[in-house]
Amino acid sequence: MGILLRLAAAATAIFVFMFAGCGSKPAEQPVQIADQPAFSATQMPPLIGDQRVVRLKRKLSPDESVPQLVSVDLLPGRGMNVFQITARIPGLGIVNLLQSPALETARDTMNGGPDDFAGNQSFKMGGALLVPFANRIRGKSIPGTREIETVVLGKKLKLPANWQGTKPGAEPHANHGMILATGMTSFRTEADNTHATTVAVLQAGDFSGRWPSKIELLITATLTDSSFGIRIAAKNIGEEELPLGIGWHPYFTIPSGNRAQARIVIPARERLLVDNYDNVFPTGKSERVEGSAYDVGVSSGLKLGTQYLDDAFVDLSKDDQGRLEIQLIDPAARYGLHVLGLSKEINAVQVFSPADKNFVAIEPQFNVADPFSPVWKGRDTGMVKLKPGDSVNYAVELRLFVP
Repeated sequence: MGILLRLAAAATAIFVFMFAGCGSKPAEQPVQIADQPAFSATQMPPLIGDQRVVRLKRKLSPDESVPQLVSVDLLPGRGMNVFQITARIPGLGIVNLLQSPALETARDTMNGGPDDFAGNQSFKMGGALLVPFANRIRGKSIPGTREIETVVLGKKLKLPANWQGTKPGAEPHANHGMILATGMTSFRTEADNTHATTVAVLQAGDFSGRWPSKIELLITATLTDSSFGIRIAAKNIGEEELPLGIGWHPYFTIPSGNRAQARIVIPARERLLVDNYDNVFPTGKSERVEGSAYDVGVSSGLKLGTQYLDDAFVDLSKDDQGRLEIQLIDPAARYGLHVLGLSKEINAVQVFSPADKNFVAIEPQFNVADPFSPVWKGRDTGMVKLKPGDSVNYAVELRLFVP
């Protein structure tokens, strides 16, 4: 309807101009073109992964006393990475909420080169979507290749060995799924006075024989007056059972630049233990967080201080509708961010935050690390198993607040 009104207004303007030109008097009142919608969704340069960047944006409210989401940049050519989110924060102006370089830098970095094997650069910036598994999967290295052989639901598979620790002899393994460098099969945008949205389809299939069965993803990113949401509808379109883990890997900045005083609140009762912070391989053991140095469940939040974090928090408390509420609080900036996990299948929250960096990655995900490992001894590791034709939804939402 908005487009029709603008076309009608433009046609009226042309008619008035022509009529005025035939007489001795110009039109006394100019014809007003209908206002542009409050939200916009545009494709813009540069090309990243052979597809243009999509920017969702809204007009700023005149009320500068409340925090307000302003824009979202998405990379359809790189697994629909949520590359940047901006907001207007009272007292700070427009700030970047995600740790990301300039788009031109990302274009040059996300180039498929040796440092971008299997799309690794995608999970080093912005907010990568992780499908068909989040976190790590271990296996046997295949000599002369960058692959591992592993077993998934009794089936031998070869996965890209796209990550390993930095210490000598660190074990190569698969990390963060297989859509990191994948372009969307198709996508469309829409915007009006209430929202801006991008809807993308990815026909991922069986990832070139690397995963059981075949998968189709419908990815929807929406900016509204009060929130930004990312939703993934995943469907098993193959003939076998499909094991599936989904996650999101956003690097949230701390607007004040003072990490030490920032806090996170995650309603979790346990932390999964790992062998070390180089491999970050799970041991299958866990510990209660209450009263510990990792007590993210306390209502005031865990103060980051100088603590290094690369930990998975589980045994999550949710509301009656199965929703999870996480908070990032930056008291020095009077900045608060709700990270809402809207899918009941979210079973773990990975937190990555080096002490010398001004970010905290908060990753709501279905599955824990190395979900098919025998270390779990039958424990539910969060992988959803879809029968042919079945679907599952992953959904998270961001909302600003003043702490």
